[in-house]
Amino acid sequence: MRADFSRLDRAFNPKCVVVVGDSGWYQWLRGLGNFKGSKYSVQVNEQTGKDIEEKLKIKNFKSVLEVPEPIDLAIVSVNRKYAAAVLDDLIKVKAAAAHFFTSGYSETNSEEGRAYERELKAKAEAANFHIIGPNCMGIYNPRAAVKQAGGQYDDSWGPVGFISQSGTHAINFALEAHLQGVDIAKSVSFGNGIILDSAEYLDYFGQDKEIKIIGMYLEGLKDGRRFMEVLKKVSAVKPVVIWKGGRTASGARAIASHTGSLAVPYAIWEDAIRQFGGIPVTNMDEMVDTIKALMFAEPVTGNRVGLTGGSGGQSVAITDAFTEAGIDVPPFTKKTLDELATFYNVIGGGMTNPIDTGNSNRLQLNRIMDLVEADDNIDNVVLLMGLGMGSAGASGQDSIPGGVGAVSALRKRSKKPVLAVVYSPFSAGGVSEARKTIKALQEGGVPAFSTLERAAKALKNTMDYYLAK
Repeated sequence: MRADFSRLDRAFNPKCVVVVGDSGWYQWLRGLGNFKGSKYSVQVNEQTGKDIEEKLKIKNFKSVLEVPEPIDLAIVSVNRKYAAAVLDDLIKVKAAAAHFFTSGYSETNSEEGRAYERELKAKAEAANFHIIGPNCMGIYNPRAAVKQAGGQYDDSWGPVGFISQSGTHAINFALEAHLQGVDIAKSVSFGNGIILDSAEYLDYFGQDKEIKIIGMYLEGLKDGRRFMEVLKKVSAVKPVVIWKGGRTASGARAIASHTGSLAVPYAIWEDAIRQFGGIPVTNMDEMVDTIKALMFAEPVTGNRVGLTGGSGGQSVAITDAFTEAGIDVPPFTKKTLDELATFYNVIGGGMTNPIDTGNSNRLQLNRIMDLVEADDNIDNVVLLMGLGMGSAGASGQDSIPGGVGAVSALRKRSKKPVLAVVYSPFSAGGVSEARKTIKALQEGGVPAFSTLERAAKALKNTMDYYLAK
């Protein structure tokens, strides 16, 4: 079914949410704690309904038909035996859309489960009704305080849309990305996708002006041709980063019992995604890293990188990491080398690319970064920041050479992508200080990473996207 964007607008930005069948810990009703619109419960159990009204101060009805205003989003958490009857009532009241948390359908690989799913699908298709799911965690919109899980934030939002067949991945992406300075505009977990599949959410997010970058976790496609058509259209105007689950034979078997999807051989999948403008990634870290690079860095215009800030074996390691990722580490121009020679102390350091600053040249890091950035052989600049080795972390002074302030200033005046790798072998507070530094760098517009390999892969993915356009 093709999505009606006006209905999805209502579902993703609801004024009225109704939770049908929530019980026990009241997962969905509690998740709406900061929601500012109207919220109602539909619970047939008299005692449970009374508890909801007394404990949560939410009005309870025994039927969707009793709700006194138009329903923008229904969250359905009932046994699968009753789901079709609930759907009938939602169709009668012309609800905009319904998220079916209810599971036990085709993912069970049982005839009974498939029969329940066919019934739900047939009713929705006949009424042209928008079901999100079933077997999913539904919608997350932090601006509207509609959540997939109670731990998700609703006090900030950003430019990223995330579409996921997995509820766990949708929740974890939002939380991990948030820790790394990347916030969600809208997210959806769609599970079995019996009515609206990945292509429809991608199409919808593609026209959403709040969303600048789209991430996706997919396990399979119901209509490959439709998906690729939409991907080609959307990726022409905004990046689409896609993580495919089930790349191995064992992973493909796991998919069948998770969302009931049919897996696609990964080599075929990756080629198709690239051909139609998407950016394939293989795990959560790579997804977050690639989105960070796309979000904070200048567009990539070339394959050559200038590396500086390391010493000794680090210079070897960073060269290997970027070269193995498929990025060129060229020599500097004679002009750059001549300028470096006027002040650079080669004892304990080296002027080739990467620049091995050693300890004797760290006070000159700002000048070195400027020369690397200006070099005609260099398209991208990467700084290795070792906390506790003279590179200032978030707690340090911005005036320290090669510190957060200096790198952020370089990013502001450069038209080339500037990235940083932050590590903390000699820093008391280690991981905590590194996280603070990464956050501070990204507030200054510099995508920052915890390892050489993650930075290299993120730059390569970003490069592939921009150079293919």
